[in-house]
Amino acid sequence: MQLGHNRRMTGAQCLADMLKGYGVTHVFHVPAVLRTTFAEMERRDTGIKRLHVHGEKAAAYMADGYARASGKPGICMAQVIGALNLAAGLRDAWLAHSPVIAMTGGREPKTKFRKVYQEIDDMPAFEPVTKFNATVDDVSRFPDMVRQAFRVAVSGTPGPVHLQFRGNEGQIDAEEAEMEPLTEPLFSRVPPFRPEPDAASVRAALKCLEQAARPVIVAGGGVRASQAQAELVALAEALQIPVATSLNGKDAIAGNHPLSVGVVGTYSRESANKVVNAADLVCFIGTDTGGMTTHFWAVPKIGTPNVQINIDAEALGRNYPFEAAVNGDAKAALRAMLKVADRSSAARRQAWVTAAQKICGEWRSKYKAVLESGAVPIRPERLCHELTQHMPDDAIVVVDTGHAGMWMGGMYDLKSPRQSYMRSAGHLGWAFPAGLGAKCAAPDRPVVTFTGDAGFWYHIAEVETAARWNIAAVTVVNNNGGGNQSKRGFDRAYGGRQTEKAREMWTFRQVNFARIAEDMGALGIRVEHASAFPAALAQALAAGRPALIDVVTDIEALAPVAVT
Repeated sequence: MQLGHNRRMTGAQCLADMLKGYGVTHVFHVPAVLRTTFAEMERRDTGIKRLHVHGEKAAAYMADGYARASGKPGICMAQVIGALNLAAGLRDAWLAHSPVIAMTGGREPKTKFRKVYQEIDDMPAFEPVTKFNATVDDVSRFPDMVRQAFRVAVSGTPGPVHLQFRGNEGQIDAEEAEMEPLTEPLFSRVPPFRPEPDAASVRAALKCLEQAARPVIVAGGGVRASQAQAELVALAEALQIPVATSLNGKDAIAGNHPLSVGVVGTYSRESANKVVNAADLVCFIGTDTGGMTTHFWAVPKIGTPNVQINIDAEALGRNYPFEAAVNGDAKAALRAMLKVADRSSAARRQAWVTAAQKICGEWRSKYKAVLESGAVPIRPERLCHELTQHMPDDAIVVVDTGHAGMWMGGMYDLKSPRQSYMRSAGHLGWAFPAGLGAKCAAPDRPVVTFTGDAGFWYHIAEVETAARWNIAAVTVVNNNGGGNQSKRGFDRAYGGRQTEKAREMWTFRQVNFARIAEDMGALGIRVEHASAFPAALAQALAAGRPALIDVVTDIEALAPVAVT
C-alpha cells in the first residue's frame, strides 16, 4: 500500500480502482447492482471481466471456484432482491474456508420500514456464513471497508465476507467524496502471513510421531490452502508415515504415492478408514476434525492418541483431546518439523508401512472388476478409473457432493503433484458453476468437473453463461436418470424394500444433456460405452470452448458406504 493524497472521486471510481489493485480479474454477478462501478471498470481500463450469470447462487459458486483455484478472493454481487440467494451460495465457501467477497445492495435509511418495493433486512442472513458482515452507508467508507473485506477473507482461516452497499442496487457508488483508493497487495491472496509455530510445540509433536509404531497423517484442506503439499509429502517420507486425506485435502498427496492410503471418513476409501483405525497415533494437519472427515468421530475413535497442527488455535482439541498441538501455518509448521525430525526413527515403521500398503492392495483387488468393467450402462467406478488414467497432469478437478463426491473421493486417484482437487463442502449443484469459476481463475490449466445429473440440473442455465463467455471448462455428467444416493434412505423409509412409489422420489426422466449443451452453444458429447470415454475426454479438452460429456451410467450402482 502506497500512501497518497485524497482526491474527489465517486465510490464507483474508487471501487473499480481498488478491485484492480487487488488483482481481481473476474466479477460474477446478477444485475442490477453497482452499475456505475461496472461502467467505471470499463472506463478505467481495469481489464476486469464482468460476468452476468443466471442465478445469484451460481454467481457465489463461481466466485468460490475462482477463489479455491487461485487462492485469491472471488467476487460476487447481487442487488437487494437477490441477496438472500447470494447468502445461500456462501454456505459452501463458509464450510470449505474459501475466501469469497459478496457485495449486495441494501436499504436506504430514509425509507426503512415503509414497505419499499423488494425491501427486507438481509444482514442477518449473512451472519452465519461470513467472517465479516458489514454495511457501507457513507461513500467515504469505501476505501477502508473494501480493504477490511480483503484482509478478513484471506487471513487466518480464510472465509467469506459480505459488504452491503446502500441503495437497492448499491447506488451509493455514484456519490462523491475525498478518497484515496489504497490497496494492500499483501491481502490479495491466501495466505498473507505464515505464523511460525512455537519451537517447543514442534518438538513435542515430533516426539509423538517418532515414538509411534503405527502413526498415520490425516491431511486436510489447510494443507491445500497453505500450499504445503510438498512439505507434507517430505515429512511423511522422512518418517515413513502413511497419509490419509480429507476430501478437501485430497490433493495433498498423489494417489499413486506409496504412502497414500486414500480419503478417510464418510465419503471415503475403505483402505483409508482401515489404516486410520489401525493406527496408534493420528496426526491431523489442517483439518477441523469434523463429522465427514472422521465419519462422525468413529475414524479414529475419540480417545485415540493424536497430534494436531492448525492455524486456528480454537480448532485444536475441538473433537479429539490431543497428546501435542502445534498452532501455526501448515507449511511453516511442516518446514520446522522437517528441520529437526529424527529420520532414523523411520526404520522401525517399515512393517507398518508394508501393512498399510497391503490394506491398499486388498482394496484395489476388491474393486478391480468394477473399476475395469465394460458393462452397459456404464459403471461409475469405471468412469472414475478412466478419469484417473486420462486426466491431464496439470488439471484442476472439481467434484460435486452426494454420490459424485463418494465416487470420486473413493474411486478416483490423482496421479501427479501438479493436479488439483476441489470438492463441494456439502451443496449439490456446486460443482458445475464452481468449475466455470476455476477455469476463469486458471485459463491455462485444464479444468474437469464431475457431477451427476441431479447436481447438473441445479444450474444448467449456466451452460449459456459458459458459451457466452467462452469458459472452456469440461463438465462430465454421471447421468443415470436419478439421485440414487437417496435410494437407500427411501428404501428404509418404505420398510426396507424398494417400491415404485419410493422410486419416484429420487428418479428423473433420462435426458440427453449433450444435445441440450449443443443447443446452448457448447460442445456436447454423449458416451454410452466406457471404451469411448478417453476419446471423448480428449476431444473435450482440445475443443477450446465449453464442453459437456454426458455419460450414461447404471442407476442401480450405489457407492460403497463408509467402513469403520
